[in-house]
Amino acid sequence: MGLFDKLAGWLGLKKKEVNVLCLGLDNSGKTTIINQLKPSNAQTQDIVPTIGFSIEKFKTSSLSFTVFDMSGQGRYRNLWEHYYKEGQAIIFVVDSGDKLRMVVAKEELDTLLNHPDVKHRRIPLLFFANKMDVRDALSSVKVSQLLCLENIKDKPWHICASDAVKGEGLPEGVDWLQGAADSLCLSWFQNH
Repeated sequence: MGLFDKLAGWLGLKKKEVNVLCLGLDNSGKTTIINQLKPSNAQTQDIVPTIGFSIEKFKTSSLSFTVFDMSGQGRYRNLWEHYYKEGQAIIFVVDSGDKLRMVVAKEELDTLLNHPDVKHRRIPLLFFANKMDVRDALSSVKVSQLLCLENIKDKPWHICASDAVKGEGLPEGVDWLQGAADSLCLSWFQNH
């Protein structure tokens, strides 16, 4: 059972679709995280960098998920904003071992949070401080500080330390997202 199966079960929703945006700089582990979240029979063995974007659709017993895996390469980041309006949750992945580009990750996060399609919505934000297995990786607390997450006051957010290759930290994130979905997204689902 994949982690999205668990989320679907917790939500207790039938025949609904959830749009999740998975964002972050290139090589942060977005595609690997998405692969780990899918049901085990839908997971792929070979992960390659995403060029542009890819859309992963898969079903659980009660939900149909559409996950937008957006390339983090600089020339493709302007594509992200075209999907903000339809997103019901955002997973933002940060490479905890890439200290040099933490400033770029913060700039992209700030751009995301100030976009009109995101700014005035209480969309849940799940952060994965990924690649915790890398030597000298920053802790999730340090990543949170560098991204100034404490300044996000108008949206529910949570950060988890993760190692996407092993799937570590991902269940905690899904658990949190389930709670955020219970309190925020359920009303959206009931009205659509």
